[in-house]
Amino acid sequence: MRILLVEDEPKAGEYLRKGLSESGYVVDWVRTGADGLHCATTEDYDLIVLDVMLPGMDGWQVISELRKTHSTPVLFLTARDEVDDRIKGLELGADDYLVKPFAFAELVARIRTLLRRGPIRESDLLHIADMEIDVMKRRVTRNGERIDLTTKEFSLLHLMAKRQSEVLSRSLIASQVWDMNFDSDTNVVDVAIRRLRIKIDEPYAPPLIHTVRGMGYVLEDRT
Repeated sequence: MRILLVEDEPKAGEYLRKGLSESGYVVDWVRTGADGLHCATTEDYDLIVLDVMLPGMDGWQVISELRKTHSTPVLFLTARDEVDDRIKGLELGADDYLVKPFAFAELVARIRTLLRRGPIRESDLLHIADMEIDVMKRRVTRNGERIDLTTKEFSLLHLMAKRQSEVLSRSLIASQVWDMNFDSDTNVVDVAIRRLRIKIDEPYAPPLIHTVRGMGYVLEDRT
C-alpha cells in the first residue's frame, strides 16, 4: 500500500514516515500543500495523510482541488479540535480526521480502516461523450451498443476513464495495467491502445483516445 504524507513539520514528518514505513507501507513525504497536490494528482496512492496547517496552500485548499479529479481517501491531521473544522474537512471530502497529539497506534488503526473501506467515492458508472463504463459489471457501451473488451483492455480503458483529460505516460500505463517497469523496446502499451481504438473509436464518432506526441495518451471528448 502506498501512502502520501503531507506534513511540513520536519520532526513530525520524519517520525510518521519512519513509523508508517516500519508498519509496512510505502511512504512518500512532502512538506508543502503545492507539492502534496502535485504528487496526489500525478501519482497513484492508496491513501493521503494530510496536515491542515501547511505553508502556502493549506490542507483545505489541497483537498478542494484534489476532489475535482480524484477520490483517493484522505485522513486529515490537525492541531485544532474545533467541531467547525472537523465539519469543514468532512464537507470538503476528507474521509477521517485525527487531532494532534495522537497515539501512533491510533493513526495506523484509522489508516487500516480507510484502506479496508476502499475508494468509496468512485462512481460505479463512468461517462465520456456517448460511452458508458459500468465498473462493477465490467461492461462498456457506446451509443447504446455493447463493446466486448478483454480483461487488460478493460483495465486500460478504466484507468484512462478515471483520469480522463489527463495525459498518461506509457510508463504509468504499463505499471498500472501490466504491473511492469516500462522498457523502451517494448510496444505493449502502443499495441493495446491500438486494439482499444479499433473497438471503441473506429466504429464511432468522435474519437476519444488521443496521442499526445512525446508524452503518452489521453482519453477525452474534444468536440
